[in-house]
Amino acid sequence: MLLLSQKAAILDRIKAPIVAELAQFEQYFEEQMRNSRVPLLDKILRYVVRGKGKQMRPMFVFLSAKLLGDTTEATIRGATLIELLHTASLIHDDVVDDSNERRGFFSINALWKNKIAVLLGDYLLSKGLLLSIDNGDFRLLQIVSRAVKEMSEGELLQIERTRRLNLDETVYYEIIRQKTASLIASSCTVGFASANTQPEWEQKVWQMGEKIGIAFQIKDDLLDLGNEKTGKPKGIDIQEKKLTLPLIHTIQNAKPSEQKRIINIIKNHNKNPRKVAEVIDFVWQNGGIEYAQKAMHQYRNQAIDMLHEFPESPARNGLEQLILYTTDRNK
Repeated sequence: MLLLSQKAAILDRIKAPIVAELAQFEQYFEEQMRNSRVPLLDKILRYVVRGKGKQMRPMFVFLSAKLLGDTTEATIRGATLIELLHTASLIHDDVVDDSNERRGFFSINALWKNKIAVLLGDYLLSKGLLLSIDNGDFRLLQIVSRAVKEMSEGELLQIERTRRLNLDETVYYEIIRQKTASLIASSCTVGFASANTQPEWEQKVWQMGEKIGIAFQIKDDLLDLGNEKTGKPKGIDIQEKKLTLPLIHTIQNAKPSEQKRIINIIKNHNKNPRKVAEVIDFVWQNGGIEYAQKAMHQYRNQAIDMLHEFPESPARNGLEQLILYTTDRNK
């Protein structure tokens, strides 16, 4: 298990080529989250800024910008656009999932109810749109709009399939490609496009980002089921009737009687901690964890191979370390 000091040291190495840019971004992002004429909105926005995470997506933006060029003012705006979109999507996700916690803090919907949470998410999306339009960053807005479309389609596809528990690996990968990988892909591509006029490389950067995002989501699947590094499993995906890669593989390769038993638990007993633990044990005992780990490493390694098509540089090395971090993290 990585100790906190080890994690901090790894993140410091990753950030080394972009320390100045991240500091500029922090200041610029917080400026965008101030000066509302609505006191309630100001109060909520201060809460949002306080609870922001490790800012992995802005790191993808800045490191990708330096693969063949250097950061610009548009890169700062691009990272802010990505972070506004990401924050809005998390707020909306918490409403969809009826979640009361986010990054160790109460979620917006837990404190201010669903209506205000939805409106806040819409407000942040509008801030991103205006930021891009007012500065003529139309290519960056086009890239991010593609991600918004993909994320919405992925969420709806997941809801549709979850209701029927009708999910195979092909559909699973399509869902996570849209829901999770598209945002990381857009982070990388926004960064690259903000600093380069080489559109022939943009699709390569997007594809690399998709592979990073797929590996990232599979890691989340594994973390939910616990392991020797993370300790106690959460089982939240099972409680929400989400079929993740380890579970899909295990069910598809089980005997019909076992398939029926596991699906029945997920459908009808998913709030029972003892029953959820049965499903988790079943996945562990029948190769689901190992299968998902192998798939995660394949996507991660494919992303690194694509990254190595770019010239070696501090930014490329930092981006490689960030890719590794997404699959080595403990939470």
